Amino acid sequence: MTCEISQALLHGYLDGELDPLRAEEFERHLESCSPCIAKLEEQESLRASLRGAKLYERAPAGLAKKIQREIASTRSESDYQWTWVPIFRWIAASAAIVLVMVITYFGVGRIFSGNSGVEQAALTEVIDAHIRSLQPGHLTDVTSTDQHTVKPWFDGKLNYVPPVRDFAENGFPLIGGRLDVLNGRSVAVLVYGRRKHFINVFVWPESSSESVIAPTGTRNGYQWNYSRAHGMELCAISDVSATDLHDLSELLQE
Repeated sequence: MTCEISQALLHGYLDGELDPLRAEEFERHLESCSPCIAKLEEQESLRASLRGAKLYERAPAGLAKKIQREIASTRSESDYQWTWVPIFRWIAASAAIVLVMVITYFGVGRIFSGNSGVEQAALTEVIDAHIRSLQPGHLTDVTSTDQHTVKPWFDGKLNYVPPVRDFAENGFPLIGGRLDVLNGRSVAVLVYGRRKHFINVFVWPESSSESVIAPTGTRNGYQWNYSRAHGMELCAISDVSATDLHDLSELLQE
């Protein structure tokens, strides 16, 4: 697979539109192609930023009718007669749209620049903890596929007990759990398998403040997916495909 072909497949991979065989082929290519990894990270970061910015704004209900009236008005004139008032109105409307886009662009830029440092630090902690866990003997403190064994293990070790479920029938078998440290506090980590890969799911009680971690993204070849469910905040991270990680996150939120 050439890099040129990989770039063409990149958006299909991000959108989960590739069949399992082509997705696996693309993932193997990523293991040895740093330009493709960089492009994938760039697209994931852009998508996460756009989702977090909530730039979409619904048009006023009367806008469509107003446009239709303007079109009907211009059509009522002769084929060779120009009506300058509608033209000026369209120019004014276009200028207003451009002005809103410029203000939004610079406003979002300030928001991103203010939060980027905190977000990068949080992601660095999660990625470092995931990498540490892959060292021999560090993946689990309690090893079991039985959720009724893993969940009680956390009792008394934290001031909360994470929701623990096995998703073996969905292709994500529970492997075990452990304690880890994020932002200076101990948190629960659930470990799941996906083919020959490991997925760490960091779990801590939900707070009232907005998370600094983007919902999804890619960095250094690792995918993450952040969500909230069952009164907990969950951050799943692995080197599996974005589609696999999304599927597990959906199961965790059910």
